[in-house]
Amino acid sequence: MEWDDDDRIPISALQHFVYCPRQCALIHLEQAWEENAFTLRGRRAHQGLDIPDGLIREGVRVEYAVPLWSDTLGLSGRADVVEFPDGVPYPVEHKVGSRRASRADEVQLCAQALCLEEMLGVAVPRGALFYRASRRRREVQFTPELRQRVYEVIEAVRTLLSQTSLPPPVADERCPDCSLIEICQPYAQAALGELVASLREEGLS
Repeated sequence: MEWDDDDRIPISALQHFVYCPRQCALIHLEQAWEENAFTLRGRRAHQGLDIPDGLIREGVRVEYAVPLWSDTLGLSGRADVVEFPDGVPYPVEHKVGSRRASRADEVQLCAQALCLEEMLGVAVPRGALFYRASRRRREVQFTPELRQRVYEVIEAVRTLLSQTSLPPPVADERCPDCSLIEICQPYAQAALGELVASLREEGLS
């Protein structure tokens, strides 16, 4: 199936969904966005990658801010960096934090690889997450399991964006670092939900 431009999902929405479905809905369904220290650092880091032409670094071709799309998956977005060691695309996603495991980041990177495979007609077996705080990379293998997870997330995001209601807040350790905490009000929403549930149990609602 080929998708119209209006029906394409931003690759970033996959990362947002895995991190928090409510965050994904607020950003991509309600067009809500707030800056905080983390998003400002990320914006500055990515602006530094907006280089119009590629370059050759240590004999390897490197392209920056590469537009990506997949007609079959209905995705669009861009890769921060794509290197071509031995001519094989190797996407590198830049993150502002320290080196850490993140399934959300892996899903985003693998989705970029799937787009590159469709666009260029070559296999993309691996890529890397580059963490600016530690100046280190973590290589990611695009295993069948990770690819399947990307397909599942695409379907889940498409279902989410076809709805009009927001998922419930997670109200956990992810929330303090989220730039949307004031819009989302996760702890207040969670407390309200618990109160309503309690009243229902008591037959008062």
